[in-house]
Amino acid sequence: MPLQIIRQDITKIECDAIINPTNEDLNPTGGLDLAIHTCAGKELLNACKSIGHIDVGEAVITPAYKLKAKYVIHTAGPVYNGGNTGEDRLLMSCYFNALALAKDNGCESVAFPLISSGTYGYPKDSVLKIAIQAISHFLFTCEMMVYLVVFDKTAFSLSKKLMGDIKCFIDDNYAITHSYNQRYSERTTNRRERGLFPPTQMRAPSMGGMSHRPLAVEDAYECSVCEKKPCDIDDYIKLDEGFVVKLLKLIDLKGMSDVECYKKANVSKQTWYKIMNDKHYKPNKKTAISFAISLRLTLEETQSLLESVGFVLSNSSLFDVIIMYCLQNGIYDVLEIDSILFSYDQETLYSKL
Repeated sequence: MPLQIIRQDITKIECDAIINPTNEDLNPTGGLDLAIHTCAGKELLNACKSIGHIDVGEAVITPAYKLKAKYVIHTAGPVYNGGNTGEDRLLMSCYFNALALAKDNGCESVAFPLISSGTYGYPKDSVLKIAIQAISHFLFTCEMMVYLVVFDKTAFSLSKKLMGDIKCFIDDNYAITHSYNQRYSERTTNRRERGLFPPTQMRAPSMGGMSHRPLAVEDAYECSVCEKKPCDIDDYIKLDEGFVVKLLKLIDLKGMSDVECYKKANVSKQTWYKIMNDKHYKPNKKTAISFAISLRLTLEETQSLLESVGFVLSNSSLFDVIIMYCLQNGIYDVLEIDSILFSYDQETLYSKL
C-alpha cells in the first residue's frame, strides 16, 4: 500500500511510470493513448513500433521521453462484449502485468487510468471494482505508491444500487439536529456511571509479521493485570494511554499482524514505522478512521476510538455520514470507501500521516 484516487491529467503526473491503455498493435488511434503519445513525442511511437504487437492483457515498458514520468507501461485492454468472453480476467491481467513490470523495473510510484472504460465500452462501475481489487491484491505483498487517476467524473461510477443506498442513508442522516456522537457519548457515559466497564487484562502482542517493535513503544506497552477478562472493546480504547498503545492492543485483540493492519488501512510501511517510533503520536482523523476500518470496528467502537483521541463522527459532515454508512453496512475495504468518498467529492481516507 497505499493506493490513492486522484482527479488529474495522467500525462502531467510526476511518478516513475504511467500506464497507457492501448491496443494490440501499440498504435495510438485516439483517447488517452493518443494524448500520452502527443505529450511524449514521436520517440514513443518509434519505441512502440519496435515492439510491434502485444496480446490483450499483456504489458510492455518503454521510456517516457518528454513526459514527467520515467517510463510508460503499455497494456492492451479488452473490449467489452457483454462480460461473457473472459473480459474480467483479461482486464485483471492488465493491472497485474503492468504492476509486475513496474516492480521489475524498480518503480516506486505508478499512475493508472481506468483501463477500457472509454471507447472499449467497459461498464465504469465494473472497471473501478476490478482496478481496486487487482491493485490492492498486488500491494498487499509489495510496497509501491499507486495512483488511480480519473480525469473527470464521467469516467468514474459506482454501482447504481450502492449509490441509491448511500443516497437514502445521506438523506436520512445528514445534518440532523442531534448527532450520533452526542447520543453515543450520553449512552456510554451512563454505562460508565453504572460501572459497566471492568478492569482489563492484556497480554503482550504477537510480532505479527514484523521483525520487532521499537523500544519506545515497548516501554509504553505495560498494562496492569486483573483476574477478570475484558468483556467490552471499550476497555481497550477508553484508557488513559496514547494512540499507539491503543492501536497495538486492538491489533492483538483482533488477532491481526501489524503488517495486515497497516496494509488494510492503506498505510505505507514507512508511515507505519514513523507511527511505531513515536509513542506520543497523535493521528489525524482520517488515519484514525482508516485503522478503525482495518480493525473492522463497529460504528460504536469507531466512535469510541475517535473520541479517545479528540475526534467525532458527526451528522453535520457529509464525509462523516458516508463513513457511518460504510461501518453500519459492513464495508471494511478502505479503498472501496475511498471510491465512495471520491464520488461525492470528499477527501479520501489516504493520508501520509
